[in-house]
Amino acid sequence: MAERMRHTRGKSIQIEIDGQPMVAHIGETVACALAANGNHTVRKSARVAEPRGVYCNMGICYECLVYLDGRAVRACMTEVCDGMKLTSWGPAEEDPL
Repeated sequence: MAERMRHTRGKSIQIEIDGQPMVAHIGETVACALAANGNHTVRKSARVAEPRGVYCNMGICYECLVYLDGRAVRACMTEVCDGMKLTSWGPAEEDPL
């Protein structure tokens, strides 16, 4: 029988998305932390505000954009850090639905 591999997570830290605190672990990406907390919708589409999640998980598609300190970053390529404050990316108010 194959031996089970054990995975250990890094130290627990606190991050925030849209004002909601959540636990993350050092070494995880933002996308991983969101998924581990049950949040699979990362942003809303620009034109019709449809939910979007992590698609390619390797930084090519840009479906996982979030704001970090006012700039758009890819959640799948951005490592978490303690106290990180993120905002979901979504359509501007003036965009047509």
